[in-house]
Amino acid sequence: MSVDVNTKDVDAEQGGFGPVSWGVRLWLGVLLAVGLTTVYLTNQWLTERFTETTLQRAQLRLALYSGNLTSELQRASIVPQFLARDPALIGALNSNDYLTTSQRLLSFAEETNLRGIMLLDDGGRVVAASERGRLGEVLRNDAYFVAALRSSDTIFTTFSRDGQPLDFTYSRRIAIGPDTLGVIVVEVDLRKFERSWSGIADAVLVTNSEGQIILATESSWRGLTEEQALQRRSVPSAIERALRATADWTALPADAYVQGRAVLRQELRVPFQGWRMVSFTTYASVRERVNTVLALEIMGFAILFALSFYGLNRRTASRLRLFQRDAAELRQLNTRLQREIAERQKVEKTLEVAEQTLAQSSKLAALGEMSAAVSHELNQPLAAMKTYLAGARLLLQRNRSEEALSSFQRIDDLITRMGAITKQLKSYARKGDDAFEPLEIKGAVNSALEMMEPQLRRRNVRITKAVPSHSVRILGDRLRLEQVIINLLRNALDATQGVDAPTIEVLVSVGEDVILTVRDNGGGIEDLDALFEPFYTTKAPGDGVGLGLAISSGIVNDLGGRLTARNTEDGGAVFEVRLPIYSEDSRDMQAGTPTEAAE
Repeated sequence: MSVDVNTKDVDAEQGGFGPVSWGVRLWLGVLLAVGLTTVYLTNQWLTERFTETTLQRAQLRLALYSGNLTSELQRASIVPQFLARDPALIGALNSNDYLTTSQRLLSFAEETNLRGIMLLDDGGRVVAASERGRLGEVLRNDAYFVAALRSSDTIFTTFSRDGQPLDFTYSRRIAIGPDTLGVIVVEVDLRKFERSWSGIADAVLVTNSEGQIILATESSWRGLTEEQALQRRSVPSAIERALRATADWTALPADAYVQGRAVLRQELRVPFQGWRMVSFTTYASVRERVNTVLALEIMGFAILFALSFYGLNRRTASRLRLFQRDAAELRQLNTRLQREIAERQKVEKTLEVAEQTLAQSSKLAALGEMSAAVSHELNQPLAAMKTYLAGARLLLQRNRSEEALSSFQRIDDLITRMGAITKQLKSYARKGDDAFEPLEIKGAVNSALEMMEPQLRRRNVRITKAVPSHSVRILGDRLRLEQVIINLLRNALDATQGVDAPTIEVLVSVGEDVILTVRDNGGGIEDLDALFEPFYTTKAPGDGVGLGLAISSGIVNDLGGRLTARNTEDGGAVFEVRLPIYSEDSRDMQAGTPTEAAE
């Protein structure tokens, strides 16, 4: 199949490449002016709006921080006043018996969520503390002890020892009349506020009445003034300052610089001893949100400009390009169709050869699988016949002809069984159930064990059999069921070759179904997924072809049951054959099912 394409040239329209008209120039100029004006006004409006929102959030956050700090200080200030009147503490100071005082202080500190509580005697020695490591320390020269002795009220003190961070304490004198017994000291944990403040983007600091920083999210700021702390920032380079200047299209007033970034400074007075709280909020979030909107606007106007220029370029020679493109597409389509036709013809020939090869391979595979199945199923009767012949020979040599006749009878039974097996293998393709009849599962188990008796006795394997004493019947073929049990016993016998005391258990239990279990104490199963696949085996070459379990699984399925396998915790393997119990109803249903015609 081919497609003929005839093309002809089409002259381009006149005036297609002429100079740009005044109308187009005016349109582009107006579009540019509108774009710049829109971007400028949007930047101004959004910057003011987002800055105001950021400022309000910073003020609200600062008020919340101040309230939490004040609440913690007020809550802790009540504790010394309460403990100074505690009879247990007063009694301990009078009697110098502090055995249980430290434990009492520890419990009280945990209940009130305080950092620590100390009890000092009138000499400034720590006699009881929630932190037992401080017992025995002499603090007579510390500010909170000296200030408490000079006043009858609760004293708040901030102090630092040996360059450590500031500690915040409340102390109160314990006295009876004019006599001073000791001082109770409560340590307030204000560092937890620093840790909570560090989880946000703002920088927060608290200064005392002298302007010294006592709390800050930056640990290096403690002990400095605000001016000294801000001087510790890294000085931005000229390039960084230029980038910030070009990034901000409006002049935002920056009250301070923290780590080289423009920030908004907020200050709030804390209602406690002249403290002040200061926060620094960056403009980064404001600039990011504004720049995002501006970028979208600039992108929109850029798209309009691009569309305008694209429309101008598309005005010229549109028809000529359209015909040339259609002609080229048709020529490519013709070539592609010819190539596809040739490829399809080649694929059809290859597919025909592959179908013939596959049919021949399927025939050979079926023939090989049937031959392997016949060989596998006849090995067991042949092995038993060999054993009975050897026994009969010995019995004849010893003139025990009657016992020899019994062995010959068993050999005759095995020959009959081999004939039944070959006849049965011929009917595998149709898998009919016309020969099924009610049978006792106990008799099938006993018959299989009797046939396997020579191998089991030769290997000295201990057999444990547990079957119900009452009648348990299923609907099936006795020969095929015995075949399944023999295959499971042979696998168990092979699995226990390297075991010192080989044991095989054969159990029959009855519930909703009949469950036949064969358990061994061998090495277990390596690959449970591939266990029932044909020709899968773990035996050495020549010892097995891997069809026993595959055939057994097919037989159990034909009987309406299921064959499963698993490993035990001790390392052995367990095979379970689950078959439906025979009843008159099941027999009627079986009789009413049409069977396939025999070959």
